[in-house]
Amino acid sequence: MPIIDLANPTRFLRFAERALPWLAGLTLLAFAAGLNLTLGAPDDYQQGATVKIMFIHVPSAWLGMGIWALMTIAALGTLVWRHPLADVAAKAAAPVGAAFTLLCLVTGSLWGRPMWGAYWVWDARLTSVLVLFLMYLGVMALWRTVDDPARAGRAAAILTLVGAINLPIIKFSVDWWNTLHQPASVLRLAGPSIHPSILIPLLAMTLAFVLLFLALHLAAMRNEILRRRVRSLMMMQAQTAPGSGS
Repeated sequence: MPIIDLANPTRFLRFAERALPWLAGLTLLAFAAGLNLTLGAPDDYQQGATVKIMFIHVPSAWLGMGIWALMTIAALGTLVWRHPLADVAAKAAAPVGAAFTLLCLVTGSLWGRPMWGAYWVWDARLTSVLVLFLMYLGVMALWRTVDDPARAGRAAAILTLVGAINLPIIKFSVDWWNTLHQPASVLRLAGPSIHPSILIPLLAMTLAFVLLFLALHLAAMRNEILRRRVRSLMMMQAQTAPGSGS
């Protein structure tokens, strides 16, 4: 099936029904492999077993940012290209992105307590990720506030584009300011600086988290399309009902 065909909601629903069982199975296999590699990873000579929080914290942080980037592309699809599924994709992604960002904040606090001596400090990286989480909540609240999906989609798209300014701040905060976070050690032009015994489990868990997101996002998009169809049918019934003035 050509990718362009998925712009049709009916074809997308058929694709989702076929793809979801496979995605769910791949996600379970990826987590089984990732967790097995994680348990076998060595402890850090300074942090001990605490370093294994990284295998949840880092993928959730990457996905928190990546999902907002995906929503930014969807926002352009809503405002510029009028793609019929763009706002559906953005609305379905927001709760999942918020969950990953919250997981990033919680695991970061648990990791930071033994390392920094505090669960929370107003570090530039921590603060900018907190702002990202609040932006997710703002977009979700906006979707719930506006009844008309088309109007809500346009308003949420504008807020998403504004919030995208925060992504480079999160990424480069450790370079621009003196923060407690270390500089990038995986996504570097010179290549990863992490030992393979840590890098391989980290990449395996990242793959598992990405597959989990794809499965959740696809299911949420399917549910949103069905929800909108039910809403349209209810409105048509209300307009044709006796005494409706039609």
